[in-house]
Amino acid sequence: MNLNEIKQLIEIINGSDLQETIIEEGNFKIILRRSTSNVTTQVMPAQQYQAVPVLSAVQQGAAPVMAATPQPAKSEPAADLVESRSPIVGTFYQSSSPDSPPFVAVNDVIKKGDVLCIIEAMKLMNEIEAEVSGTIVEILVENGQAIEYDQPLFRIKP
Repeated sequence: MNLNEIKQLIEIINGSDLQETIIEEGNFKIILRRSTSNVTTQVMPAQQYQAVPVLSAVQQGAAPVMAATPQPAKSEPAADLVESRSPIVGTFYQSSSPDSPPFVAVNDVIKKGDVLCIIEAMKLMNEIEAEVSGTIVEILVENGQAIEYDQPLFRIKP
C-alpha cells in the first residue's frame, strides 16, 4: 500500500459516515478512525493489536511507532509573503546529505522550480521545489523535524 492509496482511503472515510475501518494486507494493517476534528491513522504488523497513536505516515514491519507531536500555534504571514507548504507527511531535510550545504538559506534569491528541501516519506526522498521566484524570508522548520501535510515550511517574498 502506498501513500496515494492511503490518502484516497482517508478521503473516502472523510466523505462517508464510517467512523472506523480496518484494512489488512499480509503482515500490514492500517486502522482509520474518525474523530471530531480529523482522521487518526494507526499502522502496525498484523500480529500486534495494541492501539498506539502515530503520525499520519505509514510504518511497516518492526519499524518504531512515532507518537504525534502537537504543532505550534500558527503565526500569520505578512500579506506580501508566500508560504511554501508541505505536500506530504514526512521528515524535513535542508540538504541532500549531512555533509552537503543546505539547498536554501534565509535571504537566498530563488527561482520557480529551484529545490528548497527534501521530505523523506516511506523511505523515499522527495525534492520540494519552489512554486514562486523570490527571496527566502523565513525557514519555519528544523532539519530532521517530522512534518505534517500542508504545514508551512518557508516564507518567500515574491
